[in-house]
Amino acid sequence: MYQIGIDIGGTSIKAGLVKDGRIVAWRSVLTDTDAGADKIISDIAGMVNELKIEAGDKVITGVGIGCPGAVNSCTGMVDHAYNLKWDYVPLGEKMQKLTGYPTRVCNDANAAALGEAKYGAGKAYGSSVFITIGTGIGSGIIIDGRMYEGNQSKGAEIGHVVIKSGGEPCTCGRRGCFEAYSSATALIRDTKRAMLKNPDSKLWEVAPDIEKVNGKTVFDGMLLGDTTAKKVFDKYIQMLGEGLCNIINALRPEAIILGGGVCAQGDVLLVPLKKYIAKYSFGEGPHVGLHIATLKNDAGIIGAAALVAWQNN
Repeated sequence: MYQIGIDIGGTSIKAGLVKDGRIVAWRSVLTDTDAGADKIISDIAGMVNELKIEAGDKVITGVGIGCPGAVNSCTGMVDHAYNLKWDYVPLGEKMQKLTGYPTRVCNDANAAALGEAKYGAGKAYGSSVFITIGTGIGSGIIIDGRMYEGNQSKGAEIGHVVIKSGGEPCTCGRRGCFEAYSSATALIRDTKRAMLKNPDSKLWEVAPDIEKVNGKTVFDGMLLGDTTAKKVFDKYIQMLGEGLCNIINALRPEAIILGGGVCAQGDVLLVPLKKYIAKYSFGEGPHVGLHIATLKNDAGIIGAAALVAWQNN
């Protein structure tokens, strides 16, 4: 049995023909947000039909879609997707009419979490939490092999759990959110601040133009032995570790899976994080594994395809 997985992004939309967690054919189009929802949905349906032709006589059981924003996975309705300029778009219903396939829709981070849980770094575990570190903090919760999304699929927003009351402003309107301290955006912000306070820092050798500071800059500074970079990094580990301890204390999953560009640093990031959560998570509970995501950019497609089987069970 095959499924088609769709990963809707702010700049591009990717579609894949998937079997047992492997993408065997794929398509992509640019996300034409200015043209409106119907144009985007038509573009997606076009990719589905192309993949149907490529599949030949193979049986396709349905289409799964991971979409950014507030999505009700029970109804297939995208209530709000600000990057797409959508409000109350019946994505599942429209896609099913255009393609003829049963269509399931969920939040894109939840889809990626399901992909990692079924076929990636979390496949050895029944319960896991996926955290993607990017412009913001995306998250998904898997309990006993199934997504936990909360009432009307509006839960699992771990990035907006406050870890410092009255702290840094967050894009959601609150202050002190996990996202405001642990996203790649936060790491870049704190690196720039440290550079401006420390004009002799070797971080200036890494990024002579402060506007070109990225999530890797502080790691490159540490390789040069820069003390300013180390202080920024240590603070980042503390705040990221605090958020992970909150997850452990609330849910005690078998594993936490980390994704996003910052995670390319591997053990440089993982080793101090493991020490932090071992020291500060509550009690003498069972060990929680901490791993880097393995599906990378394919997690959204593979997870969306897995959504078809998950919601058909």
